[in-house]
Amino acid sequence: MARHLITSALPYINGIKHLGNMVGSMLPADVYSRYLRQRGHNVLYICATDEHGTPAELAAKEQGLPVAEFCAQAHDAQKAVYDGFSLAFDHFGRSSSPQNREITQEIARELKANGFIEERAIRQVYSVTDGRFLPDRYIIGTCPHCGYDKARGDQCENCTRVLDPTDLIEPRSAISGSSDLEIRETKHLFLLQSALAGEVEAWVDERADNWPVLASSIARKWLTEGLHDRAITRDLDWGVPVPADTWPDLAADGKVFYVWFDAPIEYIGSTKEWADQDPENRDWRSWWWESDADVHYTQFMGKDNVPFHSVMFPATQLGTRSPWKKVDVIKAFNWLNYYGGKFSTSQRRGVFTHDALEILPADYWRYFMMANAPESDDSSFTWEHFTATVNKDLADTLGNFVNRVLSFSKKRFGDEVPAGSASGEAEAKLGTEIARLLAEYEEQMEALQFRKAAAALRALWSAGNSYLEEKAPWLEIKTDMDGAALTLRTAMNLIHLYAVVSEPFIPATAKVMREAFALADDTATWVTEAEAKALDAVPAGTPFTIPPVLFAKLTDDDLATYKERFGGADE
Repeated sequence: MARHLITSALPYINGIKHLGNMVGSMLPADVYSRYLRQRGHNVLYICATDEHGTPAELAAKEQGLPVAEFCAQAHDAQKAVYDGFSLAFDHFGRSSSPQNREITQEIARELKANGFIEERAIRQVYSVTDGRFLPDRYIIGTCPHCGYDKARGDQCENCTRVLDPTDLIEPRSAISGSSDLEIRETKHLFLLQSALAGEVEAWVDERADNWPVLASSIARKWLTEGLHDRAITRDLDWGVPVPADTWPDLAADGKVFYVWFDAPIEYIGSTKEWADQDPENRDWRSWWWESDADVHYTQFMGKDNVPFHSVMFPATQLGTRSPWKKVDVIKAFNWLNYYGGKFSTSQRRGVFTHDALEILPADYWRYFMMANAPESDDSSFTWEHFTATVNKDLADTLGNFVNRVLSFSKKRFGDEVPAGSASGEAEAKLGTEIARLLAEYEEQMEALQFRKAAAALRALWSAGNSYLEEKAPWLEIKTDMDGAALTLRTAMNLIHLYAVVSEPFIPATAKVMREAFALADDTATWVTEAEAKALDAVPAGTPFTIPPVLFAKLTDDDLATYKERFGGADE
C-alpha cells in the first residue's frame, strides 16, 4: 500500500484555538488519517505549534514570562486540548525545535548558494528607547481609518484595514510604549520569488488539477498577480537565527528568519523530531525525499494559508535544488463563522476548543464539524443547528438504534446474540443497501469530500433504522420468535459495522460500540463489500453488554445555557 504523509497547518502558539481553526485543518486531517490507517495504508500525520513571530513575544511579555517558557507552556496546553479531541498525530512538534532550526538554516544556505537569497537595505522604524528596530506588529497607534487606538503597524484589528507603520497616528513601541521612533536603514534577506516564478507556475500546473477548486484558484490567482521578492528576516529576539557562518553581519545584528519562512519547514522539522525519538527504526528523509515516489503528501488548511503552501513554500523547496517531497494535494477549507460573524481568538468571539470539551465529549463536536465542514463555501455555527444535528443524527439515528436493539434483545433473549432463523429476503436487501452506502462513503472519503462522507455515514445509520421499522421485532416476536431473533442478530451486526466504519468521525463512541460485543478475535479494521452484504461478523451466542447512552439529547435549557454563555443571534 502507498505511504501517506499528512500535515495540517500549524496552529499558532498564541492562545487556545477556536472551532474554526479545528475544522479547517487538524480535524479533517485526523479523520482522513484514521480512515487511511483502517484501509491498511502506512500513514504519518505530522503537526506542530507555530512558535515564532511577533505575537509570541508580545503574548509572553503580557504574561511576564520569557518567550521560551511561554511557548513551552502554551504548546502543552494546546496539545492537551488536541488529545481531548482524539487527534491521533504521529508527532505534534514545535517550530522552535533544534531540528527545525537546523533544517531551516541549511535550506537558507542552499537558497543563497543557488542565487535565490540576497541582502537588501530597507528603511525601517527604529525605537531609540528600546534600542532596536521594530517589526510592523511591534508598532501600535491610532488607525487613520476607524480611530481604533491599538491598531498594529501591519493591520487594524478593529476595521481589518491593511496598514503600514507610517500610516498610524501617534505611533509608539509595543515594547516600551515610547513614541521616540525614527526611520533608519537596515539590511534584511530577501527570497527572490520573482526568479522562481516560472518554476513554481510549472509545478502548480502539474498538480493543481488534483486539488479542490478553492486551493487551485487561490494558487493561480497569486501566480497571475506575480510573485514578488519577499523579506525572510525580522528584528526579533525569538526565532531561527540567521546563521553566522553565512551572513555574519546580519547574525551579529540579531536577525532571525521570518515566521512565514520557517513555519512550513517545521513539517520537515517535526518529522525529524519524530524520527529522532527512535532513529534505529525511523528515517525522516524517506518521507521527504522525492526519490521515494511511493509517498503521497496531503496538506490540510484554511484558505488563508493556501498562498504560503501552494506558492511560497514550493518556491523555497524548488530553490534549494534538493529533491524535497512537495505536496500532492492541498485540501483547503473556507471559514466556519459564528452566527454569521468571524470567530476571533483575540476578541474571544465564538466557541473555543477547550470550552467545547468542557461542555460535551469530543465526538459530539467531531461529527458536527465534519458534517458541516466549510468546503464549498463559508458556513456558520449556530447553537440551534448544533443542537438539532446532535439530537437528530447522533442521539436519535445512531444512539437510539444501538440502545433499543441491545436493550430489547437482552430483555427477550438474554445477554447473548440470539440465533433465530437464517437470513431472508429483507436481510439480503439490507446487505445490498449497506454495501452500496459503504462504497459511497469510501468514495467520498477518498475524494476528501467530508460533508458528503458524513452524509453517507448518516445514511448507513439510517438504513439500520429503516430495517428495524420494517421488521418491527417488538411485533414480530409475538408470532415468530425466530424471526425476531434474526432481526435483532442482524441489527447487532449493523452496530458492529457502524463501530468499525464510524471510527474516523467518532472514535471514542466507535470503541464503546465495538466493545459491547465480547468477540475475542475481533481484529477487523474495515468492512469489505462481501462482509457488508453478509452482516455476520457477530455470530449467534456472542455475549454482549449494553453501553451507557452514547449521545445525550440536548434540551431547550441546554440551548439557552449555551447561548447565554457564548452569545448567539440575539447578541
